Amino acid sequence: MPASHHVNRRSFIKSSAATAVACGAWSSRAAGESKSPNEKLQIAVIGTANRAAANINGVRGEAIVAICDVDKNYLHKAQSEFPDAKSFTDYRELIDQAGDRIDAVVVSTPDHHHAPATIRAIRAGLHVYCEKPLTHTVEEARLVTEAARARGVVTQLGTQIHAGDNYRRVVEMIRAGMIGDVSEVYVWVGKGWGGRGNDLPTKDELQTPPEALSWEHWLGPAPHRPFAPGRYHPAQWRRWWQFGGGTLGDMACHYMDLPFWALELKYPTSCKATGPELDPETCPTGITVEYEFPARQQRPPVKLTWYDGDHSLKKISGQRVPSSGVMFVGSAGKVFADYSNYRIFPPAGSDKPQLPEPTIPSSIGHHAEWIKACKDGSPTTCNFDYSGPLTEAVLLGNISYRTGQKIDWDAQRLQAVNCPAADHLIRKTYRPGWEVT
Repeated sequence: MPASHHVNRRSFIKSSAATAVACGAWSSRAAGESKSPNEKLQIAVIGTANRAAANINGVRGEAIVAICDVDKNYLHKAQSEFPDAKSFTDYRELIDQAGDRIDAVVVSTPDHHHAPATIRAIRAGLHVYCEKPLTHTVEEARLVTEAARARGVVTQLGTQIHAGDNYRRVVEMIRAGMIGDVSEVYVWVGKGWGGRGNDLPTKDELQTPPEALSWEHWLGPAPHRPFAPGRYHPAQWRRWWQFGGGTLGDMACHYMDLPFWALELKYPTSCKATGPELDPETCPTGITVEYEFPARQQRPPVKLTWYDGDHSLKKISGQRVPSSGVMFVGSAGKVFADYSNYRIFPPAGSDKPQLPEPTIPSSIGHHAEWIKACKDGSPTTCNFDYSGPLTEAVLLGNISYRTGQKIDWDAQRLQAVNCPAADHLIRKTYRPGWEVT
């Protein structure tokens, strides 16, 4: 697309924003565009390998015009696939230099880069698809959510399971009252992204970063630490507090998504996490978190309990269960669900209840939904107004675990009212040049 055409379209967007809002469009920016549904989005991708490669596959039908990766081995491979795309090792430069020539950004980085990349893209007026969890801290989730709302861009969190029909059928059952009032939910994942008992590498393990890796850009907003092969990049960063959030940060946005959607949850009032002795550097290999959510629109309060790690759970609420899933406990029965299956447990002696008629249409695809919304202003189901609070709740569990205290949560003020020690975990400081404000 010629640059002049893009600038003209951007000018049209700004002049049309008020009209789009008046017409009830989901995103004023997308709705104001003159882009035809058949015209390709100009997309930049931040991160190109592993999970990022899957996201690129989800949007490759559009025009990939800019690519960014701190690892030149990954970057060169992506360049061979998209030879006309401009390449960067620093997403700040990508947004500054190419932002006026792109429509949207896909962020697929380690967690500590999610908010710095996403908020810069939003403030440049770009639509954003970001991997889960949305951010690395609770404050970042709130800032990114508010920035996206204020800027009117189309957003989507990478909770791809949300697009499946199985979750939709379970949401319909719960909302139709098929198992009565739901006051308890159990969510569990039988894996453990945590420390391995050896914490920081020894001096003998430290090395000069390989020439292909821009280590300073990989660290980005995080405090400097020496490079150690196999400890952080490319696949172990989730185990470390500085870069990830363990199993809770990795998996809870997928599994807690279902009760959040079905029960229309938002901010918990309290959170209590227990687990092994705290390691200041690495995440635990198993944790239990108890959340309390307030009553909502004639629905009772909900207690949601999360388990992760090799906990060898055989039963939940009296029922045999597989290694990962969700169990809703209602006043008139129970429903179990995982990504692709569900099972109904009516009260003893009762007939299996009749399923409600489907009301939630099938998704066109998680990435396709976002792409369509960027073009025509239609809604996305995991936009940041929904997934921001989901991410906040997820990350609050790690805060409770790291402080060793139950958190009484004031969501409006982003404050653990009974635990001042939580403040430095709710928010964080950044290396100069990488701030999220």
